[in-house]
Amino acid sequence: MDINLKERTVYIAALGNNSLEVIDIGNEKKLRSIAGLDEPQGVTYIPQQQEIFVANGGNGDCYFYDAHSFEKKVTIHLSSDADDVRYDSAQNRIYVGYGEGGIAVIDAISHNQIANIKLSAHPEGFQLDKKPNKIFINVPGTHQVAVADLNSYQLITAWNTDSFGANFPLAIDTIGHVIFVGYRHPSKIVAMDENSGSVLSEANLVSDVDDVYFDEKERKIYASGGGGFIFIYQWQKPVLKQIAKIYTRDGARTSLLVPALKSFILAARANNNNNAELQVYTTRSMD
Repeated sequence: MDINLKERTVYIAALGNNSLEVIDIGNEKKLRSIAGLDEPQGVTYIPQQQEIFVANGGNGDCYFYDAHSFEKKVTIHLSSDADDVRYDSAQNRIYVGYGEGGIAVIDAISHNQIANIKLSAHPEGFQLDKKPNKIFINVPGTHQVAVADLNSYQLITAWNTDSFGANFPLAIDTIGHVIFVGYRHPSKIVAMDENSGSVLSEANLVSDVDDVYFDEKERKIYASGGGGFIFIYQWQKPVLKQIAKIYTRDGARTSLLVPALKSFILAARANNNNNAELQVYTTRSMD
């Protein structure tokens, strides 16, 4: 998911429906459903261009849509399995994990791929830290967290994660220079020093974790997973302290933290007698 903050519009890559869903969370109204996608995975809103970028896992195509008319403007084809997406607004760069081991770098203005970061296997969650100009990437297929340089787009190092498996989401504390890695086997969240890769602390995590976020102002970590809970932690380096466990719905994995709106948004899939829905939670400030 991603959000147009000015219009309070959320864009959801609805994988199971092969669509892009457009939701006005201010008025609790669905504005649009764009059909015909192929396993949409990553999505980001580009305010400078007023465009929506969607990565398709099925055919590897990445689409640019006009955020007002919803007309498809440009298609960029990647080899396969276009997945997680991050947008660097300062440099107008879009980063897309894809294929058997790469992150494509796309210019958001020209709509052209300008570089590629080669990896040992398919990437999952990743984050940018602009101060040291690095990108930190989960590569679960080879049990690694990879680190690459954002100037040369070359791999710097890779840290082994053999004690844990299935490292999918990743969040970052750019002030303290710590990354938070979410694992599914076992269900753990691990804080790592982003300079050395050393483990600072770990804690139990919601099962089938899919998204992890860090609120730098409140120093809190939010995690959602298919196990049906939101886990919240207070981070005081080097201590991870779980402070909340909120029941949601089995299979509700995909989420979005919006600190500017003090909101945590969760996509709850349909199950039993429940329809698919977007759940919006209000986050609390520290006392």
